[in-house]
Amino acid sequence: MNQHPAPAHPHDHNRDKDPELHRREPVSFVRRGARLNAGRQAVWDRLADTVLVDVPRHRAATSVAPDAELDWAAVFGRDAPLLVDVGSGLGESTAQGAADRPDWNVLSVEVYIPGLAALMAQVEDRGLSNVRAVEANAPELMDHLLAPGSVQEVWVFFPDPWHKKRHHKRRLVNAAFADRVARVLAPGGVLRLATDWSGYAVQMREVMAAHAEFENLHPGRAAGEESPLTRVRREGRELEVGAQPLPRGFDETDPASSLPDRAGLGEAVAASLAEDPVDHDGGWAPRFEGRPLTQFEGKALRAGRLVFDLAYRRR
Repeated sequence: MNQHPAPAHPHDHNRDKDPELHRREPVSFVRRGARLNAGRQAVWDRLADTVLVDVPRHRAATSVAPDAELDWAAVFGRDAPLLVDVGSGLGESTAQGAADRPDWNVLSVEVYIPGLAALMAQVEDRGLSNVRAVEANAPELMDHLLAPGSVQEVWVFFPDPWHKKRHHKRRLVNAAFADRVARVLAPGGVLRLATDWSGYAVQMREVMAAHAEFENLHPGRAAGEESPLTRVRREGRELEVGAQPLPRGFDETDPASSLPDRAGLGEAVAASLAEDPVDHDGGWAPRFEGRPLTQFEGKALRAGRLVFDLAYRRR
């Protein structure tokens, strides 16, 4: 019997008014529809009990209780190096990582129910036994369920960029998140980041450069004329993309199809128009070979955006 029915997440306005449900820190996500099509519902029914990990909740549906405990070796059925994929979307990177590293345990952290179901489908299709998933807010999971030095790699690929300045506090990759990653990564462990928005890429680079526990694996790489940031600034790529009308079939509930308005792009692009457009710092990593071309990244590339990769080692 399936112990993990796909939740409907009905909206309860009375719960919204309960201050006990609100976290001390803003979350980096918006809960989207949980409805599954017939195929995804079927795979959910078959695999949820195996892939999805129950965690004690605090208040919200994606929270983690501060006193929660999990034995990850028991969860995976073995003790092995742990890879954590934060915000795994439709699961393409998680599944590829698990296939490439059969001797590792791979944990997906995601709040999008259809995305978790899509991951389960890939787990089934590829015959993967080293994947588990948690429906949870990643910072809380890191705080309460991951022991210091227990993780070998953390991936954060294409997190929500939260373009508007008043929403920047909701961006996942900030100083507090870097502290969390530094705590859970073992010495020599690696953090990999990717985004298709230059403003967020600059923020990521600045946050990580300021953290004493990390070193850039590619210091100074792709600086000057070779920098994707220089190209974005000179060509006004994101300004042009943001000014385009919404494409046919645009779905505002689909995180992979959203395009921000022009007014929300005032960071590295618009500000740089009055400054030196050349990125003298660089530090961009080459594309990570273990990251497949996902549906999300494909849409970004077709829209004319560039992808920024960063990689850091825990000292």
